[in-house]
Amino acid sequence: MTPARQSAERTVAVEDDIAAPSSTEAPKNRLLAALPKSDYERVRPHLEPIRLTYKRVLYRANKPIEFVYFVETGVGSLVNTMRDGSAREVGTIGNEGIVGLPVLLGDKQAPNSVYVQVPGIGLRLKASIFWAAMEESASMRTSMLHYAHAFFNQVAQSAACNASHLLEQRCCRWLLMTHDRMETDEFLLTHEFLAMMLGVRRAGVTEAASGLQRAGLIRYKRGLITILDKEELKRRSCECYDVSKSEFDRLLGGPASATARGGSISEVSHV
Repeated sequence: MTPARQSAERTVAVEDDIAAPSSTEAPKNRLLAALPKSDYERVRPHLEPIRLTYKRVLYRANKPIEFVYFVETGVGSLVNTMRDGSAREVGTIGNEGIVGLPVLLGDKQAPNSVYVQVPGIGLRLKASIFWAAMEESASMRTSMLHYAHAFFNQVAQSAACNASHLLEQRCCRWLLMTHDRMETDEFLLTHEFLAMMLGVRRAGVTEAASGLQRAGLIRYKRGLITILDKEELKRRSCECYDVSKSEFDRLLGGPASATARGGSISEVSHV
C-alpha cells in the first residue's frame, strides 16, 4: 500500500467517529443554523463530517476549490503568501461562517489559501452541490451573501485595527474571537498564528502573551491557551472585538440562533 493511500485511510478512520448531522439536530455552525429549514434540508444529506486537523489545507491559492466547509469548532485562516515566501493572515473563519467564499461569489479559485490554524471539526460540501443549492433558492443566496458582507466587514475592521490599536489590545481581541469559536476554554493557538493575526514578529507575541499571563487573564504553555478571565480580556481589548461580533450577531441573528434553526437571516435583518 502506498504512503498516500495509508494516509488517506488513517484520515477516514479518524473521521468515522464524527456523526453526520441528523434532521432533528440543530447545526453547530451558526450560518447553517440560521438558514430556513427548507434550505438546510436541501444540503444536509450531502454534508460530510470532517476533522479539521492543524495545518490541514482547505483550499490552495490558484487551484480549483472542490469543497466548501462549515466550521463547527476551530478556526480556518485565509492567508496571502508573498513572493518572498512570507505569509500574512487576512481573515479568519469559525463557526459563524463558511470556508469557500469564492464559490459563493461565483468563482472556482482564489489567489489566497485557507488552512486550519486552530483544530476542530466541521462539515464539508462539494462546491458543485453548494452552488446548485444557491441557484435553486433565493433565500439561501441571501443568507450566504449576508455572511459574505459580515466577513468583508471583519477584514476591513482588522486592517483598521492593526493600524490603530496597541499590541495588547489586538491580542485580547483575537483571543476573544478564537474563544467564541470553540467549545472549551483551552485550545491550541501557536505563536505562528498569533504573529500572523497580529502582524508582528514572534517576539512581539511572546511579550503580549506573557503580559496577559502575568495579569492572570490567560495561561499559555506549549501552544495551548487557557482563558482564565474573559471579562477582563474584554475590558483590555479594543472596540474592534465588539464591532465585529455585533455585526455577525446582527446578520446571523445573534448567538442564540445557533441553537434554534428555523428563521432565516433575511428575516432577522436587511442590508
